[in-house]
Amino acid sequence: MDVRSEGVAVPLAVDLDGTLIATDLLWESLFLLIRRSPHCLFLLPFWLWKGRARLKCEIAARVDFDPSALPYRERLLARLREERAAGRRIILATAAPRKLAEQIAAYLGVFDGVICTDPHLNMASNAKKQALTEQFGDGGFDYAGNSRADVPVFDAARRAIVVAPDRSAARWHAARGGELISAPAVTPKTVGKMLRMHQWVKNALVFVPVVLAHEYLNPAILWPAALAFVAFSAMASAIYILNDFLDLPLDRKHLTKRNRPFASGALSIPFGFSAMAVLMAISFGIMLFLPPVFAGALALYLVSTTAYSVVVKRMLLLDVLMLAGLYTVRILAGCAATGISVSFWLLAFSIFFFLSLALVKRYVELRGTDLPEGEQIAGRGYRAEDQDIIAQAGMAAAFSSALVLALYLHNGDTYEYYEYPWLIWPLSPIVLYITMRIWLLARRDEVHDDPIVFIIRDWRSQLVGGFGAVLLIVAGL
Repeated sequence: MDVRSEGVAVPLAVDLDGTLIATDLLWESLFLLIRRSPHCLFLLPFWLWKGRARLKCEIAARVDFDPSALPYRERLLARLREERAAGRRIILATAAPRKLAEQIAAYLGVFDGVICTDPHLNMASNAKKQALTEQFGDGGFDYAGNSRADVPVFDAARRAIVVAPDRSAARWHAARGGELISAPAVTPKTVGKMLRMHQWVKNALVFVPVVLAHEYLNPAILWPAALAFVAFSAMASAIYILNDFLDLPLDRKHLTKRNRPFASGALSIPFGFSAMAVLMAISFGIMLFLPPVFAGALALYLVSTTAYSVVVKRMLLLDVLMLAGLYTVRILAGCAATGISVSFWLLAFSIFFFLSLALVKRYVELRGTDLPEGEQIAGRGYRAEDQDIIAQAGMAAAFSSALVLALYLHNGDTYEYYEYPWLIWPLSPIVLYITMRIWLLARRDEVHDDPIVFIIRDWRSQLVGGFGAVLLIVAGL
């Protein structure tokens, strides 16, 4: 029989983490703290030593929280509003600290009371059961929960509403019954979005030294390059997950990024951590089969990308310089994995070319903001009035990359590596075409994605780039 058919005399207690919201406030507040005060990471063990409740309260006291940005389970929330309109008493019973719980209760406006964690008591599992039974009596309330910690409360409730259950809660429901509100199943497409598999194409840069050394038909060179590609792809996906964690509040305010798996609540944060562990294990495992110098390149990439995600991405100009450097690190890793020597010309071209594309990315973000002058875009170090200088710097970097390539083509040593060196002369104008075109389209507001991804999806860039690759290969035959 439907709970709603039995009147409004029995109060309904509702869990928060994983039940009313498709996320966990402890993790969310921890990520906010890391973004705001990374040094507080060193304080976490001391807070945890004093108990989980103290940890939650210490973190919550140091973060600013926006309850409107959370991924609420709309089906349950609509149910609560109907129950409240019918006169039923609704209680928020959560293990979240009081500061966060009361902010959410005030925002939603559907709760008559809040039972939550204080610095001395973590309001979870048996503690929550005791608090509810003391207030309403054994079997004197209904309860909506989702996890193993909620099972004792289910046992004490008159009726259970099991929401998006974990394994323990699902087993309880199968054995004891009650109402079930399920969540959408995790699909391979959702996991693929978490991994950002379309971004793996950037790691094809590890093959650039192989192509330029004309070793693309040599299995002894191609195999370590392929291993390096897999290692970088796994590591990149792990870092993307970390970046998504740290950017949760910003992503939820973005027009398209709000649909990312963690921002939308389609995937849980613990699932993301498990995926990160597996991906990094794959990456480090592959590293053992490659030269030790490759390990240095991979470690540099890991440290740099983590620093970018935590701190550097909010720093004016340093962010784009690091992005350009991260692309170049991939090329260096290809050299390290295959034993091919590093070319000064290649590194110089890479820095300027990818700096131009990194500046495109920032320019597109600035074009898409409606902030007034003098106010920085969220999570970045730029203002709306910086558009012109960003565009000028980006075009200058594009021309510099073409100039470096032209000087390389005119270098006397180049003729020793190519049988038909005149075939590679068009490469410089090809680079100019690709970079100038993306800047023109960005100025027209026709670029809405990562510029690397845009180039890969743009058939004109594919055609011109493919023509240049054919010229490069034929010239070296």
